[in-house]
Amino acid sequence: QVQLVQSGGGSVQAGGSLRLSCASSRSTNSYNCMGWFRQAPEKEREGIATIRSDGVTKYADSVQGRFTISRDNAKNTLYLEMNSLKPDDTAMYYCAASQNCYDLYLGSPNSWGQGTQVTVSS
Repeated sequence: QVQLVQSGGGSVQAGGSLRLSCASSRSTNSYNCMGWFRQAPEKEREGIATIRSDGVTKYADSVQGRFTISRDNAKNTLYLEMNSLKPDDTAMYYCAASQNCYDLYLGSPNSWGQGTQVTVSS
């Protein structure tokens, strides 16, 4: 079974930066799409960033211009660089990977990471 193991995250003050990593047990070249989701307390999980195998990226309006998704296929790792963090960014963050991009966009990817907490204080 494919494993996605997340690292990074933690606590930071508003305006700060964090980087999340998601290491895959199989080649990231095999995924057509990878992405990041987040879920704040008492809110639904939302997709915030996706990256296709051809490098095309998409972002939710809430993170556009502040977050950057990237993938290093040589290291089989997905990243999320988060800058200008706001208290509203506080959530559990999950990486995801899928053979089919539409499955990822619909929130039903083949694999999920275990989640990592990001807390932004004002």
